[in-house]
Amino acid sequence: MNIELKDLTVRDLVVDYQDDGEGGVVGYGGALDIRPPYQREFIYKGKQREAVVKSILKGFPLNVMYWADRQDGTYEIIDGQQRTISIAQYVHSDFSVDGLYFHNQPLDIQERVRNYELMVYVCTGSHSDKLDWFRTVNIAGEKLYDQELRNAVYSGSWVADAKRYFSRSGCPAVGLGGDYLSGSPIRQDYLQTVIKWVSDGEIEDFMGIHQHYESAAPLWEYFRGVIDWIESTFTHKRKTIMKGVDWGSLYNTYQDENIDSEWVEAETKRLLLDDDVENKKGIYPYLLTRDERHLNIRAFKPGMKQIVYEKQAGKCVICQQPFDISDMEADHITPWSEGGPTDEENCQMLCRKCNREKSSK
Repeated sequence: MNIELKDLTVRDLVVDYQDDGEGGVVGYGGALDIRPPYQREFIYKGKQREAVVKSILKGFPLNVMYWADRQDGTYEIIDGQQRTISIAQYVHSDFSVDGLYFHNQPLDIQERVRNYELMVYVCTGSHSDKLDWFRTVNIAGEKLYDQELRNAVYSGSWVADAKRYFSRSGCPAVGLGGDYLSGSPIRQDYLQTVIKWVSDGEIEDFMGIHQHYESAAPLWEYFRGVIDWIESTFTHKRKTIMKGVDWGSLYNTYQDENIDSEWVEAETKRLLLDDDVENKKGIYPYLLTRDERHLNIRAFKPGMKQIVYEKQAGKCVICQQPFDISDMEADHITPWSEGGPTDEENCQMLCRKCNREKSSK
């Protein structure tokens, strides 16, 4: 792998700068791909891009930027997309700094900006060299998330098409399933979640297999199937507790089962009103799996357990052997699933062995 410092000014960088609004951004006379398929959208806030411009106006050095040589006369940005776009947008008068657009600046200031020298290192080497370098140089700056790094490793036609569905502001996935997914499409959270669902957690294997596929339409159709199933099974939308549920895993397991949506709604209402249910998001997986761990049922308080322990004279109710309280566990006399409350009257202290045997019956 070869790394060289490239002589470059702002004037050179912004020649033929274009942003097509669909993810494609180029500069440097059309020879620089500013946003390769694995890169995120522009996320700098106003103060961040103003800080870039002010550094140039004051002659302060910007952080080093890195490009990869595609060895066909073109380049792609590995690190520095946000700074590059900030510079180009300012020179094209897309925003102002301290009330002045670029075209409002005196001519000598404009020339100072155009002649500002950038520090750009260019990497030439194999595809794997480029990606290893990408991982290394992105330690600094805006933190890359796991899926953003995966997009780099498995960059290609499939990632580019998948991002069209799942990775842009206002992308189709936001409109269809934004009420059910957590995170941000720009940060690749939506794409990561859906791939995790369809691959049963084997995200990298899935992306490796599909890297050079032309279309991500099957992934989109899978996602549509998940959303259709959610809305036909859980008919009353409750955004605050539906967002972030592991819907894909439930869909993969239960999509072919005949689930009574009216029963689902009645049970959901009952559990929402149950103060013992501390994790309301867990209601949906619980209704299908009947695993109470999803609900985080309210535990008996330490003071309550101490009172019951004293009433029992320190003996396990089942085996009648004495134990220290630290070797005992609080148990619902009438199980919570049968309506038993988490209170003193419904509490009994059992040794660990008896409690395990009771739970397994």
